[in-house]
Amino acid sequence: MKNNYKFLTIISMTIVLSVLTACGNPEESNSKSSNDTDSKSTQNENEESTSNSDNEVTTNQKEKYLDKLNEMEESDRHAETKSTISDMEEQEKERYEKWDQVLNEIYRELKKQLSEDQMDKLRVEQRNWIKHRDEAAKEASLKYEGGSTETLEYIATQASLTKERCYKLVAHYMK
Repeated sequence: MKNNYKFLTIISMTIVLSVLTACGNPEESNSKSSNDTDSKSTQNENEESTSNSDNEVTTNQKEKYLDKLNEMEESDRHAETKSTISDMEEQEKERYEKWDQVLNEIYRELKKQLSEDQMDKLRVEQRNWIKHRDEAAKEASLKYEGGSTETLEYIATQASLTKERCYKLVAHYMK
């Protein structure tokens, strides 16, 4: 029995020593590989920044507008809920005007970025979209025809479709 105990102790100690030896000093090798990775990463970032300097301004414009749209949408979500129909209509009218103003701002920015041919195509598309927006708003409001929420539904639909259009123009056309 004592021999078994000695044997198990020797085996256990051997395993522990083997594990400790195999581990070595991982901090030293990790810090070296980390430094190598950091220097390669810095070099790649420097190369990318010089090659992408032309695209940086336009990319920043797209990011700027996406951030702005997201902030506006967040503001809409947290807006105080009005209690009367006339207050709700006024709130939706303000929301629609806000999104329409940004849509026009995006459109002006796209005039600077797109070629003349691309802009001509977008102009036709935009005119068709305006017709679609107004028809969709009219159709949505007809569910409440003659009711007190008919106008509210019309304005709310215009605002929602205009918001969607802002995101689409930035995502598909802005550079």
